[in-house]
Amino acid sequence: MTDRRDDDFRIRPNAPKNQGNGFVSKVLKQVGKAGGKSAVRRPALASGKGQHAGQRPGSRLGRGHTAACFAGSSLTPFSRRVAIKTLLVNQRQASTQSLAKHLRYIERDGAGRDGEPGQAYGPQTDDADLDAFKERCADDRHHFRFIVAPEDGAELDDLRAYTRQLLGRMEADLGTRLEWVAVNHWNTDNPHTHIVLRGRDDTGKDLIIAGDYVAHGFRHRAAELATEWLGPRTELEIQQTLQCEVEQERWTSLDRTLQREAGNDGRIQIERFNEPRLQRQRLLLIGRLQYLQRMGLAEEVRTGAWVVQGDAERTLRTLGERGDIIRTLQRSMSGQSRELSVFEPGESRRTVLGRVLAKGKADELRDRGYLVIDGIDGKAHYVVLNARDELANYPTGSVVEVRGSAEIRVADRTIVALANDGLYRTDHHLAVVQGQAKAGRDPQEIVATHVRRLEALRHVGIVERVAEGLWKVPDDLPERGRQYDAQRWGEVALELKSHLPIEQQVRVIGATWLDQQLIGDGRGLGDFGFAGEMRQAMQKRADFLVEQGLAERQGQRVILARNLLATLRNRELNQVAREIASETRLEHRPVLDGQRVAGIYRSSVMLASGRYAVLDDGKEFSLVPWRPVIEQRLGQQLAATVRGGGVSWEIGRSRGVDI
Repeated sequence: MTDRRDDDFRIRPNAPKNQGNGFVSKVLKQVGKAGGKSAVRRPALASGKGQHAGQRPGSRLGRGHTAACFAGSSLTPFSRRVAIKTLLVNQRQASTQSLAKHLRYIERDGAGRDGEPGQAYGPQTDDADLDAFKERCADDRHHFRFIVAPEDGAELDDLRAYTRQLLGRMEADLGTRLEWVAVNHWNTDNPHTHIVLRGRDDTGKDLIIAGDYVAHGFRHRAAELATEWLGPRTELEIQQTLQCEVEQERWTSLDRTLQREAGNDGRIQIERFNEPRLQRQRLLLIGRLQYLQRMGLAEEVRTGAWVVQGDAERTLRTLGERGDIIRTLQRSMSGQSRELSVFEPGESRRTVLGRVLAKGKADELRDRGYLVIDGIDGKAHYVVLNARDELANYPTGSVVEVRGSAEIRVADRTIVALANDGLYRTDHHLAVVQGQAKAGRDPQEIVATHVRRLEALRHVGIVERVAEGLWKVPDDLPERGRQYDAQRWGEVALELKSHLPIEQQVRVIGATWLDQQLIGDGRGLGDFGFAGEMRQAMQKRADFLVEQGLAERQGQRVILARNLLATLRNRELNQVAREIASETRLEHRPVLDGQRVAGIYRSSVMLASGRYAVLDDGKEFSLVPWRPVIEQRLGQQLAATVRGGGVSWEIGRSRGVDI
């Protein structure tokens, strides 16, 4: 007797040689060059259904339409499966840094099979120069981004060789040489490859790929190649995969089969599962319908006849995404007990304050990041950022505040409240503010802030300037202003409270976020999770301030020095100013309240007190509170006025673009 099982033995064919120069490939290449037309009749796909019905407009325009007719003709239910995500990026509409940002991400987050750093490669090199590739793409109209994820990618011994062969077949299909770079990612459950393809063919013209090739032709080529490398799937592998899908809360291949088998009336007849092509899946499909019924997404209207809800696909895809998010949150918490939450920007006045626990890419094609935030409310929050938000600006451990940017601005409400018959007057507003004047607040600057907001809204046609100091404003200004902000800045407003973790804020010289919490006495903080750690850090910070002579203890109370934040800020600025003066040989010019300073924006420095811009005029330099609006003005002449802790920047001829 022996424990050996003969059915455990399986032939694993080696990777075949590149067949891109075969007869069929040569024919397709010449047909593609001739305009992509062919008299060859299109073969039926593995599903048994043609692709002509319901074709999208323009699906036959461009290179690859004929190849898309052939691709997949050899695929069977036993073929290997490959998922491909595609994005066409119009570089004239995207931000100037879009491609550079994407290339940085795929190489930085790339990981080799054995844990080594990711390495970009190309058709002929294992060490691609991404900067040079970016420069060659600079004048292109567009580029393509692909994520190629074979279902059995872990079994492929050489993803790099697989990718090169796949792109070689794509060249034959499209009838042109292609220029591309790729990076393999092995640091996830499913190994995958990021590919960036230039939007030009080998003649220098725009590379136009037929829609049907992008939609299914490329994926079919990838599946054909994976099947050649690994051999077809066994019956046992297929059944095990489908068995796992029966009770999954996501959109599965069983759901796609049910969708195809629905009649014109939307009903699914169980008797159709007895047909030979579905007989192997019969019990699994019935089990899937029963599970969808328990989820409230399907109903047996009569014996043997089922109806699946019209929004079942959208619901299941959403549930699948939520499931991925929950797993991400659980991994980030490393076993710590937290209630898990997903931040919804549309929730009115929703705010999350806490430290960055983890971060990554929520959408790898569009470079949208996510943060996992350990909130002071004791919850772990998953927040998807706007595409413009750089993950590098929010270090792990930093303190951030997130809110929905769809909130209505107080300034917009004030303008409407002060308007008379739809007209807002700056002199009237100034008189009102002067009558309510508070110490430390300049009435002129308050009105100027509202005027800057009106100028921004005027540029998009929401308000109208009738005369100097007179504005025509609509009654629905607050709502239209909210929509403008959401369109310009995205759905999520993210503010970095401190780039330093609270542990590092305890003994640093500077006006830290912990100091602000001490002034507020830490009201509203709990004793659990990050809030509990904050309380301990605040106690240690108070001890440090006592050592520095900036606080004193009276029993259980800690009395903070007057103007604590200003004192700490000035100490840090003076220290940094001495260091800059020593390096640049320029004299430091302190910025006084209400004083206007001007100079060339040379750089910025990140301090415990916040981020500051360095302005110099060739003889002196000043440190001015930094604002995002000046980030694209590096090396340009700017001016700023600091009042009461706020700053008004002047850029070009427009005055006061930020505060």
